[in-house]
Amino acid sequence: MLSEQSAATVRATLPAVGAAIGEITERFYARLFAAHPDLLRDLFNRGNQASGVQKQALAGSIAAFATHLLEHPDSRPDAMLGRIAHKHASLGVAPEHYPVVHEHLFAAIAEILGDAVTPEVAAAWTEVYWLMANALIAIEKRLYEESGTTARRPWEVVGRVEETADVVTFRLRPADGGPVREFRAGQYVSVQVELPDGARQIRQYSLSGAPGEDVRQFSVKRVSGDDAPDGEVSSHLHARVRVGDVLDLSEPYGDLVLGDVAGRPLLLASAGIGVTPMVAMLAALAAEGHDAPVTVVHGDRSPADHALRNDHEAYAAKLADASVHFFYERDAEPGTRTGLVDLGHLEVPAGTRAYLCGPLPFMRAVRTQLIEKGVAPADIHYEVFGPDLWLAQG
Repeated sequence: MLSEQSAATVRATLPAVGAAIGEITERFYARLFAAHPDLLRDLFNRGNQASGVQKQALAGSIAAFATHLLEHPDSRPDAMLGRIAHKHASLGVAPEHYPVVHEHLFAAIAEILGDAVTPEVAAAWTEVYWLMANALIAIEKRLYEESGTTARRPWEVVGRVEETADVVTFRLRPADGGPVREFRAGQYVSVQVELPDGARQIRQYSLSGAPGEDVRQFSVKRVSGDDAPDGEVSSHLHARVRVGDVLDLSEPYGDLVLGDVAGRPLLLASAGIGVTPMVAMLAALAAEGHDAPVTVVHGDRSPADHALRNDHEAYAAKLADASVHFFYERDAEPGTRTGLVDLGHLEVPAGTRAYLCGPLPFMRAVRTQLIEKGVAPADIHYEVFGPDLWLAQG
């Protein structure tokens, strides 16, 4: 809980901080990376820094957390904190990182807001920061304890499958010959690679294989930047990583998991490379013998661009009551539809729980359609590949 005095100060200054939060985060990252260039080289996503989306996510999460403390003083935004903590744990974020962030963030606030940052204002926002930081540290500690480690582990590539022109699936076994820890369908791993300039960049990829296998499987879409640089890690994996190579992987993390869905109607909606966690979910449902209705929806540019389509269809076919609806912007085949995903013709059973993964505009549109069809907002869950601007802003 935020103290009464700090709450009053934060409430009074939130509009000013909110208006300047973009400038504050810009200055924060500049200061942080000037003092600790290793963090940009080996921890932070250089692509997201260049595009500005990481700065937007940080700004949004701070403002959202402060707003929640004011509007709901007896609770905390666990959905937002849990999502961030899973990402942090997959990257190996440690408690000692938080004082470093605090130092440079509050120096940036003072630089941007100047004399408006009185000792009282600084104290109030410091309280906000440490409420958020300590909550994250506690959640991350629990996640590390559950996984049994904070370290990444070397895995040998034992299979490489060209799914489409832009998507490759990698299958890996532990290079040390040790056991493969169980994961929950929908989770991801962080993959660290050494790039030609010596940077050891990290990216998260959803596990696209069936839970319980003795290998890890993830599928990588090559990120082609239109007005931005191509994806560093995805391009490296596509061009350089072959069978026999070794990659460093984290343990599985992520909170978009099925949970207890016995007897619940489900809807799994994806677009593009967002298919990856949905295929793992379908595999898990098939293995468990899920007998309630499952509606499978996917949108893509064309059938040729639909990665893991065979798995998508095969796992759905193993379910007792599944319907499959594929939408393609071009070259649609018999039994599929032309255009963007549109749920208008679908019957969505009462009590449906939905899982979404894909570009943000796609998920916003599907979420709106589901709510119009009577699905409770609390039953709509989603995964964002990259900084979660939706959660921070909404």
